[in-house]
Amino acid sequence: MKKTPTILTLLLIILAIYWSFRVLLPQYSPDDSISETEFSTDRALKHVKELSKEPHGVGFAGHSQVRAYISSELEQLGLETTLQEGYTAGDWGNLSKAENILARIKGSENGKALLLLSHYDSSPHSSMGASDAASGVATILEGIRAFLKTNKNPKNDIIIFISDAEELGLNGADLFVDQHEWLRDVGLVLNFEARGSGGPSYMLMETNRGNSRLISEFIKANPEFPVANSLAYSIYKMLPNDTDLTVFREDGDVEGFNFAFIDDHFDYHTANDNYERLDRNTLAHQGSYLMPLLHHFSTIDLNNLKSLNDNVYFNVPFFKMVSYPFEWIMPMLLLAIIFFIILLVSGFRKKVLNGKDVLKGFIPVIFSLIINGIVGYYSWSILKWLYPSYNDILHGFTYNGHAYIMAFALFSIGICFYAYHRFKVVKTANLLIAPLFLWLLLCGLLAIYLKGAAFFIVPVFSFLVGLYVHINQKNPNPFLLTFLGIPALFILSPFVKMFPVGLGLKMMIATTLLTTLIFFLLLPLFTKYRQKAALSFLSFILFAGFIVSAHTNSNFTNESPKPTSLLYVLNADDNTAVWATYEHEPSNWTTQFIPDKKDVDNTLTNTTISSKYASNFTYTNVAPIKKVATPNMETQLDTVIGTNRHLRICITPNRPINRLEVFTNEVDILKANVNGIELSEHFLKNRGNGKLITHYISDMDYTELNIEVPADGKLELTVYEASNDLLNNDLFTVPQRKENQIPMPFVLNDAILTIQKIKFE
Repeated sequence: MKKTPTILTLLLIILAIYWSFRVLLPQYSPDDSISETEFSTDRALKHVKELSKEPHGVGFAGHSQVRAYISSELEQLGLETTLQEGYTAGDWGNLSKAENILARIKGSENGKALLLLSHYDSSPHSSMGASDAASGVATILEGIRAFLKTNKNPKNDIIIFISDAEELGLNGADLFVDQHEWLRDVGLVLNFEARGSGGPSYMLMETNRGNSRLISEFIKANPEFPVANSLAYSIYKMLPNDTDLTVFREDGDVEGFNFAFIDDHFDYHTANDNYERLDRNTLAHQGSYLMPLLHHFSTIDLNNLKSLNDNVYFNVPFFKMVSYPFEWIMPMLLLAIIFFIILLVSGFRKKVLNGKDVLKGFIPVIFSLIINGIVGYYSWSILKWLYPSYNDILHGFTYNGHAYIMAFALFSIGICFYAYHRFKVVKTANLLIAPLFLWLLLCGLLAIYLKGAAFFIVPVFSFLVGLYVHINQKNPNPFLLTFLGIPALFILSPFVKMFPVGLGLKMMIATTLLTTLIFFLLLPLFTKYRQKAALSFLSFILFAGFIVSAHTNSNFTNESPKPTSLLYVLNADDNTAVWATYEHEPSNWTTQFIPDKKDVDNTLTNTTISSKYASNFTYTNVAPIKKVATPNMETQLDTVIGTNRHLRICITPNRPINRLEVFTNEVDILKANVNGIELSEHFLKNRGNGKLITHYISDMDYTELNIEVPADGKLELTVYEASNDLLNNDLFTVPQRKENQIPMPFVLNDAILTIQKIKFE
């Protein structure tokens, strides 16, 4: 191939990759002066700013202020607002008093209602909650305002449900689904969520049956920037990342759509989840979903959305959403296989293909997959070894994570170009057989085991056309071959970034292998490049450049602060105290109290208060004894009835606390309820770490435990009581963090923790 077509085709490929990302979400521009009947990102931002002034988790001072603001804004829209209040423990044994906010717009008919959902509590204890989920609340407030300005009378009722205590275990949604009379009216839910502070918002469905009706109606609603695919939802269902909508589906048999953005994952649940860092394009994207869906689903019959049939679906530039039934999966696969066999026969008859060269074509395929797979699999472990401080970013997506994604994608491309440079003497058609066979095998496995990814067959058809061209033409047009590669770039490129962003850099293997597989789909063009060695070298140079860029940005700064943690732990039984941290590489702030990296006491580590990602204390140091008030623990009932022992224990705090947690020894817990809320039998039988209950405290509330154990059982309770006031408690003189440090999320932090045991022999 001549030099000029090589450069031009490469530029076209880069443009196609850029466009595959560019069309995923709108581009924000100031819009506070647009028509009052349209969604304004600027007007929504004003709500975000008001809702994210301070942390507002359950039990925090900002919590009631945020609730009052939302209620006031709904009332200013002319809506009657009500509160639903009550205890619930969800499915995770996390007890809290939820206070849900509800309003309703009456429709002209008596069909099922459309429910708009987001939550107003932020994650304890330092998150400002601008993205998660003030962005969702603001989207609904602004969307309802714009909708009401149209003066249209919807056919269906529209319920606005701003839930509480979502971060603690979906408690507010659980309370609504279990107890509110409006549940029986709900026909569909639109839920707005976040797991980062930017990027496109992904549509993920929740359905107990088939998805075909939901997808067809979603396409009819015609949102301008749909980002959705059946693979993402298939993976979502495998992960333990539920939303409020999950409660509606599982407990209320109500289906719906989630809209959640996941990029800039490093801000998730941190103090950096603030107004300034929320991506304006992302907020505009949420609005671009809500308005067409609100107009569409407020007018159609919501009684007929359930279906037994499933559809494969995916978004693609220019066509927006493409969908087809699961019944097409096997015919499309068989069609591709038949086409492949016909081309094989034709190629051998025309002597364009020969067995020896076809077999040689498997060598670069296997070489590329093995090298890129190994590098992707071990990359995160190596990075954590080189940069131990990365271990303190618990969700595994670093501030320089995007540079690493680019680096390892380029490394994979470099390996692929090098592999095919070594086989440049083999005629192109022969080199296409092995990757095409691999892709058909992959599509066959997906058709059986992961049907949501069956749309991967679509770019394979373009590959087959490319093979046909090479069998029948000696010098195919390079621009035709580039065009045939565009479906692979449009459909698959976003996945190269999506997996490590959403699931952490431990999923870099998805980046390296997907990049390799996309490269294979472009082989009808790439095998004609004469400069494969130079392109391999260039890829490695760019890889090194991005690695250097990531290295220069590996230090913690004011814009990318280090997660830090410190707790004061008092064992009230033996009157000992320690400073404790979850940091693997303690900061200079933490080392004021824990100067040496000594191994933590295993007893404390294995029985400590629960945290996400199974994090345990890493280091401790002896601390002075402080007169921290411990709770009163009163046994109100201890009696044996038949073969069971019945106990009632009331735990009352003597200081303002945020969280109380109770663990038990290995005795069987036959029944238990806390503050009148029954804990499920399933939960009691699957308490892997011994946790009985976590109570997120509001207003110094007590905790009443009613427990039933075998009569001969010897019950032991370990009670942890925590307050997040270490930095401003008069008993301590802990300085404020440096500007390049933030509280570590997902763990108990800045806390005064007391431990007590109570035994029932």
